[in-house]
Amino acid sequence: FSYQYTEEEARKLGVVGWVKNTSQGTVTGQVQGPEDKVDAMKSWLSKVGSPSSRIDRTNFSNEKEIPKLDFSGFSTRY
Repeated sequence: FSYQYTEEEARKLGVVGWVKNTSQGTVTGQVQGPEDKVDAMKSWLSKVGSPSSRIDRTNFSNEKEIPKLDFSGFSTRY
C-alpha cells in the first residue's frame, strides 16, 4: 500500500491524521477535520485509494465530533 497518494489526498482535502498497514494485510488509521472534508476523504479511501491498492471493503467506526484536532498533519505510521 503506497501512502504517498493517501498523504497527498489528505493534504489536498485539508484533513489530518495517520494511516498504517496492519499485519493482516489491511490498512488502519484516523482522519480528523471538518465533516465535509472527512466525508470526502472517506469516499476517496472507499472508491479510489492509491493506484496499486485493491479495495475490497471499508469500515469506518468510532465517528464523533471533537472540540479540537489531535494532529497537525497527515502521516504514515510504521
